[in-house]
Amino acid sequence: MFKIGCHLSASKGYANMAKEANKIGANTFQFFTRNPRGGNAKPMDEMDIAEFKELSKEYGIDVILAHSPYTLNCCSAKPDIRDFAIRTMKDDLKRMEYTPNQLYNFHPGSHVGQGVEVGIQFIIEALNQVLEKSQTTTVLLETMAGKGSEIGSRFEEIRQIIDGVNRKEKLGVCLDTCHVSDSGYDIIHNLDGVLEEFDKVIGLNRLKAIHLNDSMNPPGSHKDRHQKIGEGTLGIETFEKIINHPSLRELPFFLETPNELEGYAKEIALLKKNYK
Repeated sequence: MFKIGCHLSASKGYANMAKEANKIGANTFQFFTRNPRGGNAKPMDEMDIAEFKELSKEYGIDVILAHSPYTLNCCSAKPDIRDFAIRTMKDDLKRMEYTPNQLYNFHPGSHVGQGVEVGIQFIIEALNQVLEKSQTTTVLLETMAGKGSEIGSRFEEIRQIIDGVNRKEKLGVCLDTCHVSDSGYDIIHNLDGVLEEFDKVIGLNRLKAIHLNDSMNPPGSHKDRHQKIGEGTLGIETFEKIINHPSLRELPFFLETPNELEGYAKEIALLKKNYK
């Protein structure tokens, strides 16, 4: 089954997100665990969660993806910022257990001049503090575009993080199509080759979700500016190959394009039309 959804606002609760997803033809969705710029999370509403679980059965929503706030930086040079990231992720993962066996995505972070090796070590230390043996949530490292001092734009960096984490079974990867193209991987002309490299370096068994985003910039630009599907430098043909690729087609796909609900509905319909 083609699992396709988009980013929705969690402000009105889980049940409302399920209803909005179904309304626009989606059967999954992504949401921020709290304000994307940081701050406290709303208390969990057990009645809302119960309604969401019933609606999920009705709508065929068997996977959802929570996204950590953008402000988290597990490899900041400042200890207080690293501590904030760890405390926030711990709280997020505790809250995720209200909806067991789901996905939680985060940006590895920016080393801000300390160097990649130092940054990677800080990320490893953070994950070793937040991952619990009892958790059912899979934590995803997102592939990044490589702007500034971002870590995670190369598959080798993600592999190095995974290698250093104690509870590796709790980790996966979310591949962002805009990011991976902007970082220099040629998914336009050589998708098979990129996936072969991913498998060799990280392992396709670690790939748990795809962010479907076109890009406003050419491959290798390290810019990270998302565009609507088919309106950027990747083009609709690239997305047709991605959603139908044997190694990817069973994964959940999440749109993060510059859209409102109406625009997402059109993109979902377009992608469904091209899913074979």
